Amino acid sequence: MKLIKSWRWFGENDSVKLEWLNQNKIEEVVTALHHIPNGEVWPVAEIQKVKSKIETAGLGWTVVESLPVTEAIKTASELRDLHIENYKVSLLNLAKCGIKTVVYNFMPVLDWARTNLEFELPEGGESMLFDYPTFVAFDVFILKRPGAENDYSEKLLEAAESVFQEMDDAEAEKLAHDIIVVTQGFIDGVIDPSIDDYKREFLNHLNRYIDIDDKQLRENLTYFLNEVIPVAEDCCINLAIHPDDPPFPVLGLPRIFSTMEDLEWLEKTKPSINNGVAFCAGSFSARLDNDVLEMARGYSHRIHFAHLRNTKVLNDGSFYESGHLNGRVEMEELVKVLHAEMQNRKKEGRADFQIPMRPDHGIKGAEDEGLQANPGYPQFGRLRGLNEIEKISDSLE
Repeated sequence: MKLIKSWRWFGENDSVKLEWLNQNKIEEVVTALHHIPNGEVWPVAEIQKVKSKIETAGLGWTVVESLPVTEAIKTASELRDLHIENYKVSLLNLAKCGIKTVVYNFMPVLDWARTNLEFELPEGGESMLFDYPTFVAFDVFILKRPGAENDYSEKLLEAAESVFQEMDDAEAEKLAHDIIVVTQGFIDGVIDPSIDDYKREFLNHLNRYIDIDDKQLRENLTYFLNEVIPVAEDCCINLAIHPDDPPFPVLGLPRIFSTMEDLEWLEKTKPSINNGVAFCAGSFSARLDNDVLEMARGYSHRIHFAHLRNTKVLNDGSFYESGHLNGRVEMEELVKVLHAEMQNRKKEGRADFQIPMRPDHGIKGAEDEGLQANPGYPQFGRLRGLNEIEKISDSLE
């Protein structure tokens, strides 16, 4: 019994073609309807168009990543109930089309953050880096978020100021554009890339969270789950929340899905098995006090989808993506946990006993030079990671 080999595909604009995925024995595509604005209903006809294209290429589609939870839902603002009703309809429509799992996140404003999208690894190749002093330099000296300096230690502020002093205007602008626009543009982010004053728009979004702390954001997530989980149960869809990335506070924003405590809270808040997790080993591992294997073992019954990658964390809290096998995560042990969970589900008679996984991100190497790709998603770097994970999975058969 093996993990389902899946691949994140970004639709018609993706440089990786479906036929190539089929040729490389990928089983399923993980994708979304990127052309539909966040908060609107996903119609059956539009879902079927994408599904037909995928199946014509000889691939399956059972995992949606992601059906976005809007900022209105996260902040409990005026359009919350309308967007939740639309979310419910979209879940029903997805179920009609054979979708089994829907990934979402509850991260405010930013889905993920890195400071260097072309980080040169010590052993060769390129990945992505979150350099803490550089991020603080962006927050305090470039974005100039009001009160930002109060969120950091004196030592970190000094390091950030040194970083900032070494930047010229073009470098500072690139850093801001990468964090706010480039990393978010291909995943239905909140910032319109065509806006000239994108930093001001970004600050406006941050400002909406001034009175929303972790407790309030949890209450907003609870409201959302109370509304959508009954629908997910009725139509047999598993909802899977993605961890915070990075799994610690940034930009003064609340963080509610980063730790073992957060996993415990999720289960207690809504015990339904349809209320599950997209277990991202890379996101969880970027926090030194997280024991990723312990988290996986304790909540394997809620893992509806797995993102498998690795990180190395530096002394100041910075981290970089170190491939799939090399880093804080003992990948062989994690795959063993997933295999054991699949065996348990099969014994229980569950039809969804197989867990889909994808190689999350990847190291850009020589084969990827000259090929277009979204940040963190090199074609051959991901394929290499998938093959490495598959070898582990095969050895457990």
